[in-house]
Amino acid sequence: MADGTSRYKPYNHPAGGWGAAAATAKVLMEQSVVGKGSRALLSMNQPGGFKCPSCAFPDATCTKKLEFCENGAKALAHEATKFRVTRDFFAEHSVTALMEQSDYWLEMQGRLTEPMRYDAATDHYVPVSWEDAFALIGKHLRALEDPNQAEFYTSGRTANETAFLYSIFVREYGTNNFPDCSNMCHEPTSRGLPHSIGVGKGTVILDDFEHAEAIFLIGHNAGTNAPRMMTPLVEARKRGVPIVAVNPMPERALIQFTEPQDIVQMATFGSTEITSEFVHIKIGGDLALLKGMMKVLFEREAAGEAVLDHDFIDEHTDGFAALKVDIEAQAWPDLVAAAGIDEAQIRRCAEIYIASKATIICYGMGITQHQQGSQLVQQIANLLLLKGNFGKPGAGISPIRGHSNVQGDRTVGIDEKPGQAYLDKVRDVFGFEPPREHGHHTVESVEAMLAGTAKVFIGLGGNFVRAVPDTERSYDAMRRLDLTVGIATKLNRGHLVHGKDALILPVIARSERIETAKGEQFVTIEDSMSNVTASRGVLDPASENLLPETEIVCRMAMATLPESKVDWASYIEDYGLIRDKIAAVYPALYEDFAERIKAPHGFHLDIPPRRRVWATPNGKANFLILPGLAVNAPVDDPAMLRLATVRSHDQFNTTIYSYNDRYRGVYGDRMVLFMNADDIADRGLAAGAKVTLETIGSDGIARRVEGLTIIDYPMSRGSVAGYYPELNPLLPLAFYDKISGCPAAKSIPVRVVASDGAA
Repeated sequence: MADGTSRYKPYNHPAGGWGAAAATAKVLMEQSVVGKGSRALLSMNQPGGFKCPSCAFPDATCTKKLEFCENGAKALAHEATKFRVTRDFFAEHSVTALMEQSDYWLEMQGRLTEPMRYDAATDHYVPVSWEDAFALIGKHLRALEDPNQAEFYTSGRTANETAFLYSIFVREYGTNNFPDCSNMCHEPTSRGLPHSIGVGKGTVILDDFEHAEAIFLIGHNAGTNAPRMMTPLVEARKRGVPIVAVNPMPERALIQFTEPQDIVQMATFGSTEITSEFVHIKIGGDLALLKGMMKVLFEREAAGEAVLDHDFIDEHTDGFAALKVDIEAQAWPDLVAAAGIDEAQIRRCAEIYIASKATIICYGMGITQHQQGSQLVQQIANLLLLKGNFGKPGAGISPIRGHSNVQGDRTVGIDEKPGQAYLDKVRDVFGFEPPREHGHHTVESVEAMLAGTAKVFIGLGGNFVRAVPDTERSYDAMRRLDLTVGIATKLNRGHLVHGKDALILPVIARSERIETAKGEQFVTIEDSMSNVTASRGVLDPASENLLPETEIVCRMAMATLPESKVDWASYIEDYGLIRDKIAAVYPALYEDFAERIKAPHGFHLDIPPRRRVWATPNGKANFLILPGLAVNAPVDDPAMLRLATVRSHDQFNTTIYSYNDRYRGVYGDRMVLFMNADDIADRGLAAGAKVTLETIGSDGIARRVEGLTIIDYPMSRGSVAGYYPELNPLLPLAFYDKISGCPAAKSIPVRVVASDGAA
């Protein structure tokens, strides 16, 4: 995917700064919303305003600063755009013709304006009334032989109120099939951490960054995926706090950053050096680094030094002896080989950790998207437990989740493996017996489509078919369905890869006002640090024919469940009634919801490890063992490299804002392969050469992506990177973490083949 003006030039300036300011102004102009967009930005992430529709990083409590970043401005500009996708657009373009267009082109067409239905006779989407659309959904769902033949997807942008009602609707319908966007990113957090510390969330709040004495950033790129995180990192560095960044590719924002809100830095073109130690790990080498650091701690203890928090370990943990045996059995040559860095650097990282009395470890999908991602998350918890880095200021574990409210959706019921106590509460509060068997996660839902056991797919936001692995097989799976429903603000690939019947239902966006018969409504959002805040849109809806997501869920339920025990009509009008039910189902978390949400900055949900309370079966935090040093299945072919799919700086999830990736020096092209110079030379290749990537899954299917341009980039040896979703065809459906179901997109074994066929 290129725009015809491809060029590659290293970016050596600080991230942020005037470049970010210019990019913000440019996107507002491109979408023709300079005035409207600028006014809306002043309300984004502010008390009384709306929450950013992109990342889930929390808001500062200081209201004197603007609380948006470059990527948040892009998300808002594309949401507030003046461009519209009308019935005339669909009359002009067949679905077949639209499939030939790029994801970027589809995004740039603008906002959807009215409900549309696919007409197979003409291969066009045609207008449909809301009443007929809901009737079609109800007809298909009622006709299924088994409720488990339907799949109900949720995007992380969905607000708490909508997600909660969606979970109630689907469970009253009779299934727990909830493939969710979190299945593809931080599900190892949700499934791995509870066994360690009793909760599948981070334990850090934003204030902890002010008290931390060391911060470790493992496997994530804050400057692109959570840019507002750069502010507390800059402030920490100014205080002299060491920041250790662990990544197979250096990311510009973690090297040098200019804070756009720092008037002095902006005026003087100054910047802050962020990383005090860059750990150029190879893909999959994180386990060896973590075990190596723990080995240093045990060596120091064996030498008579007190570096562990034995009081904490004795009172609050279980499994210490087994962990000690596992760590002490690791040999330094093996650790060094597996990590791809030298022993001296592992020891330096350990010394930074030892010297700190309060340490935060942040991590992203570079940790979670491996075949043993859930257990890898547990090893981070192990390291923190050894020095008692839970339940004290400036310390804890912090998964950096990407999508706004992806964590909140899980909290309020979007879960294919619900607990029995929760299901009992649903029964008691709503008066129906919910299904008790586990449902499908994302990979299982695609497998069900391929097997022909899934018949209906409803997507509450997102771009499911573009986000999931194994692109060609997933396209085939979706096309086998009887009905696909896309509930969205913008046109995307998921609307073009559809079932026999298909609907596009346009919604009111996060930044737009919701008015009902009871007056203006607001929704709530949970950020990645468990703070719940209100979100009130400030813009007029893009079309008079849009509906709020909450109303769409209620009306789907009313059309599908004519004998429902739930008063769906009341929830369409009054969102306070929904919050009352959330509080009834989750009294420990949401008690006094109606009052607590009135606070300007919302309220934090209770995270027991912050109180050194462990909601595990044994009432302790648990040291858990991951034998060996590999987090992915070994590959026999020595020519194979490990591929990590990554996002560009002009991208949010599957949404492509442009063909550029400023901080990596890529302009006008997305079909590129970042590759180490020695790995390039070993294969007789050169930077700029066109190559093909290929891999073969356990199913024996050969997968290929052609037309990639090699970029000489400081990757770690044996590691390559390329853009998501373009390289999703290389990720086999069966290549995932068996505990969580999360696809192993950061460790795909691939072979690089030159255009002439030479490897």
